[in-house]
Amino acid sequence: MVAEAPGRAGRPPLTERRREMTRGEIAEEALRLFVTQGVAATTAEDIAVAAGISTRTLWRYFRSKEECVRPLLAAGIELATECLRAHRRKDGSLADVTVGVDGSDALSARPVEALRDLVRLSRDEPGLRAVWLDAHFDAEAGFARLIAEDTGRSEQDLAVRVEAGMLNAALRIAVEDWALRADRPSGPSLGATLTHALHMVAESSAASARTWLS
Repeated sequence: MVAEAPGRAGRPPLTERRREMTRGEIAEEALRLFVTQGVAATTAEDIAVAAGISTRTLWRYFRSKEECVRPLLAAGIELATECLRAHRRKDGSLADVTVGVDGSDALSARPVEALRDLVRLSRDEPGLRAVWLDAHFDAEAGFARLIAEDTGRSEQDLAVRVEAGMLNAALRIAVEDWALRADRPSGPSLGATLTHALHMVAESSAASARTWLS
């Protein structure tokens, strides 16, 4: 076997990729157990056995059994972020950052199914709810960077942080709304729901600006 050259550009080190694969496998097994037997009835030991690792190893990756699913939640948020990045415009306002986002094709992957299941579970499971909200808390900094890149402002600018918070809240609420309606045959796709929510944010932002300037 030829050893992989260290520091290869554009690709994480092998150990890091293996770590992420392990985290993903643990997350998938944790979700499966949470869905089939409930969160309360699932122990860390159950998840470790299902993932083929020791409980000690599990605790090296995650701080609680509920946090085991965080990679799946983060993947769903990342999909939405990539849709924004791929479709954003560069004129400077929140409306221009959000208008035109579709993403229904990009959001058809397996992480979206996991996201739906987890959001539904989080309604009645405080531990999962905390992980869901914490994942969005971390994502907000990424949205601020995205807005700052497009507008030439600092990530720490108050207006940038407020816009990032609005964007973050819109995405979270849209996903939660979609997750509760996803089984309806005529229900909108996740991409369509995100687009609708982001348009509402853009319209609200523009209306607020008109009010303050009048």
